[in-house]
Amino acid sequence: MGIFKKIDNTRRKVMRRLAKNIGTSQVNKPIKLDGKKIEIKRVLISRPNDRLGNLLLITPLLQEVIATFPDCKIDMFVRGGLAPALFKNYQNVDQIINLPRKPFKELLKYMLVWVNVKKHRYDIAINVVKYSSSGRLSCQVATSRFKFFGDDDDMDTQTVGADYQHIAKQPVYSFRNYVTKLGFAKSNAPVPPLNLKLTEEELAHGKTIVDGLVHDTTKKTICLFTYATGRKCYSTEWWAAFYGKLKTEFPDYNFLEVLPKENVSQINFVEPAFDSGNVRHIGAVIKNTAIFIGADSGIMHLASAAGATTVGLFHYTNTKIYEPYNDNSVAIDTNFGTVNDWVEVVRERLA
Repeated sequence: MGIFKKIDNTRRKVMRRLAKNIGTSQVNKPIKLDGKKIEIKRVLISRPNDRLGNLLLITPLLQEVIATFPDCKIDMFVRGGLAPALFKNYQNVDQIINLPRKPFKELLKYMLVWVNVKKHRYDIAINVVKYSSSGRLSCQVATSRFKFFGDDDDMDTQTVGADYQHIAKQPVYSFRNYVTKLGFAKSNAPVPPLNLKLTEEELAHGKTIVDGLVHDTTKKTICLFTYATGRKCYSTEWWAAFYGKLKTEFPDYNFLEVLPKENVSQINFVEPAFDSGNVRHIGAVIKNTAIFIGADSGIMHLASAAGATTVGLFHYTNTKIYEPYNDNSVAIDTNFGTVNDWVEVVRERLA
């Protein structure tokens, strides 16, 4: 392990110790209001993470905040360089405040970002994930009239539905509960899906790319993503059986593989492939296919955020927490059933 990695691990441990009790004194504490209607014009949403999936999983909460405070301006406190592309078509988003991915290699920039959080005034600061130490700390540091640390100890979780566990939905339910304390009506609408907000121009460009890659433009296309990180990744042997069955059962479809930045294919690059450093281009390509099939990953969440019919393959992570939930999408727990069962799920989604 390199010296910077060791230092960063130490930083994380220190941050957890410093932040674990931040905001806990405010849980269940009545909010003092002056009797006037509260106006929320400036909002900070904090999710200091740089992973594609984790950033996309903010978008349901982002949509909820905009629906609740339509005229507000929102600053996003995140990490890494993906956020500007992911949130570019959210008109309410004003500033992207970026922590560097490797703080000890960019220490001055890292410190200045925290100063930047402090110097702006907000009406409400929202920490998306309650167990995030950097998120809790940024919420505490922010100059804001109201601060929501993501805690939901005073919420009756039995009344919000079985989907409360989902990592994209739980922050929305918790936020809805919190704003009632500020005098706002509680929404009972379905939680919004992930949304990349692709434009018509982007979608048209994605279609052009797909048409240039597939064998027959008169056929619909099945999109595969065969990679995932760590234990979420399926073996080449597993994919050989599943992909082989898909090819047999769906001869009237093209197949297209989206490649990860690691340029790995668990089906040995046998199908036309697309890779890009532009996540919006990838999303537009996937949306122009009939269905996306891939393991739990950032690209799976990108497919869902693009509005594609998404089949998520799970054998390690919890489907209730990470499953795609936009229209006609589904999670398959491959610890149960057979290849034939999983192919039938795909067939149902293609019908």
